[in-house]
Amino acid sequence: MKSRILDRVGAIRGYLLLHIMELTGKEVEHIADLARIEISEKDKEKFQEQLSSILDYVNKLNEVDTKGVEPIAHITGLFNIMREDEIKPQSEETMKKLVESAPEHENNLVKTLGVFE
Repeated sequence: MKSRILDRVGAIRGYLLLHIMELTGKEVEHIADLARIEISEKDKEKFQEQLSSILDYVNKLNEVDTKGVEPIAHITGLFNIMREDEIKPQSEETMKKLVESAPEHENNLVKTLGVFE
């Protein structure tokens, strides 16, 4: 799922960078389709202006000489230190209580709403 989202973001970013200019309403609709969001006519006009302004700024940044500058993801040098996941065995009684505490359950499993199309 994360890969699909990153692919979508990459497609949007690539589309925007290739079309540095005043965006048309049709292009804003296309970007909204790529992002899978619905926008009203009022929002389309607002986003057309805002996205065009952002692209103008990005275009200015592209003019900066970055030869000899190392690419970085962040400037702090800090790293996220996370513990390993540990499976802690639980008694059958505890597991039963957990499942029964869910609003919906069936066959010793918790029922949830679907999250994928």
